Amino acid sequence: MTAHHLSRKELASWVADLRGRGLRVVGPVEEPSRGGAAAYREVSSADELALGGGLPARSLKEQFLPPTEVLFGFRRSRDGVELIDTPPRALATVLLGVRPCDAAAPELLDRVMGWDYRDEPWFARREATTVVALACPGVDESCFCTAVGLGPDDSRGADLVLTPVKGGYHVDVVTPKGEALVAASSARFAAPKHAEAAAEFHRAAREKVERNVPRVGEGMAAWLAGNFEHEVFSRLALRCHGCGACAAVCPTCHCFDIVDEPEGLFGGVRRRNWDTCQTAVFTLHGSGHNPRPEQNSRFRQRVMHKFSIFPRRFGETLCTGCGRCARACPGGVDLPEIVRDLEELVG
Repeated sequence: MTAHHLSRKELASWVADLRGRGLRVVGPVEEPSRGGAAAYREVSSADELALGGGLPARSLKEQFLPPTEVLFGFRRSRDGVELIDTPPRALATVLLGVRPCDAAAPELLDRVMGWDYRDEPWFARREATTVVALACPGVDESCFCTAVGLGPDDSRGADLVLTPVKGGYHVDVVTPKGEALVAASSARFAAPKHAEAAAEFHRAAREKVERNVPRVGEGMAAWLAGNFEHEVFSRLALRCHGCGACAAVCPTCHCFDIVDEPEGLFGGVRRRNWDTCQTAVFTLHGSGHNPRPEQNSRFRQRVMHKFSIFPRRFGETLCTGCGRCARACPGGVDLPEIVRDLEELVG
């Protein structure tokens, strides 16, 4: 892994270089209408970036899986139905200042999107995007990335990793895509100056986050699979409203619905929209039967999927420990607390 130094002044010039080459630059931007909370937005200059702020309220997921998108159109005539192809909108993009818990999530979802069918819109956007992660100091007590095998300095899913140091950023090159991005603006990058300071930043951040939640043990997936009817789910689900706020901000929840929408009398579009297993209608059959009729069974499904079903199928947890679900839940459902409770039961 090669390393460089990027000063704050050169960061601004680098962003200008990227945009001058026709690349979209997307990063955390403070939104006054949301009380100053950050969101991932396209920027025109480095001045708009809030690289020193907290974790954006919404995850990076919507950069690859939009909340709603048209898959194809259709038009009816006397001769039948004509399908109208809608190529995925995949613009060359640099995601700059992405927190490691967000950077790791798309790589996890690649497993699903390319499992039994290759999702072309997803992979078109993935291939058009370069991810520049920003090492995290640890946000608050809801962070638990270290509990699921990641960390505030983790490079998974990133092409470059920036670490704040005196005067700018220590830059670690992770992938050939990241190396190409640096090479295209090589004059902006200097020899590494503060490698030891970067390592100390990583150590302190990991130590801070590790205090929040213990590492999820290897026995969690098997215990959940063998305790489907355990009373703990009824107790933990009491606070759940079934609103789906957790899924909306989660970087790894990926359920969607597909609907045909008419546009005029003779045509329309097929569209997919985000959905969530936390609502009563998610599993409602046309017959009126619902295999998950109560909220505790829907709450159980989300926990089981992340910590048992996905791990048994793909070998890793479907969670990056960002803690957004705990911050967004109006009922106070706290996933870090739930993980601690389950680990005690697993023993």
